[in-house]
Formats: sequence, C-alpha cells, structure tokens
Amino acid sequence: QVQLVESGGGLVQAGGSLRLSCAASGRTFSRYVVGWFRQAPGKEREFVACFRWSGGSAISADSVKGRFTLSRDNGENTVYLQMNSLKPEDTAVYYCAAREGVNIYYSPTRYDYWGQGTQVTVSS
Repeated sequence: QVQLVESGGGLVQAGGSLRLSCAASGRTFSRYVVGWFRQAPGKEREFVACFRWSGGSAISADSVKGRFTLSRDNGENTVYLQMNSLKPEDTAVYYCAAREGVNIYYSPTRYDYWGQGTQVTVSS
C-alpha cells in the first residue's frame, strides 16, 4: 500500500516562498508518476506539477511555471515542491498524489494514491 505524507505548508506573505515535502512509502516508485495538486475553497482540485520517478523533466501547470520547482530525494523517497514568488491566488490545500505507470495525466481522477493535504495560505 502506498502512503504519502505531506508537510511544509503554512502562512506566507505575497512574494514569499515555501517548500512542501511529500514522503512516500510502501512501494518501489521507479514506475510511478508523482505529482502535486491543489484545491482552493469552492474550486475543483487542479494539477500543479508532476514527474516520472524513472526520470525526465517535470511538467508544470502554466499558472506556476517559473515559480514552482519539483525535485526529489531518491534515497529518502521524498518529493519536494519549492514555491517561490507566491501569490494570494496560490492559496489552497496542496496534495501529493501518485499513480502507477509512466503516462502523465493532469486529471486528479487518474491518480490512485493521495496524501492528507497541507494548507498553504498567501496573504496580500
């Protein structure tokens, strides 16, 4: 069973930075896609960024390109989302997600495993 545990959320002023962590356990993730989604109040869950654990470039939503960076620590099975130049519209609960396979999907319905979420609040 795959387990994902997020951490690192919090309150930050506009223009500030946060780094979210997602600790993954329960599988060898070499053939998994791992990513981040977010959900603001009253809105649908939306894609933020993801990558294939086996390698290759990360893929990001247009709304976060140039500001958010995805990285990982293979030894710790941990994925990081570095968020810079944060805006109030980035305020949401951020979720780590994973799916088996190598295909990239932007829909949250394609992901089988989810963390509990971590709140990110950006004040203006």
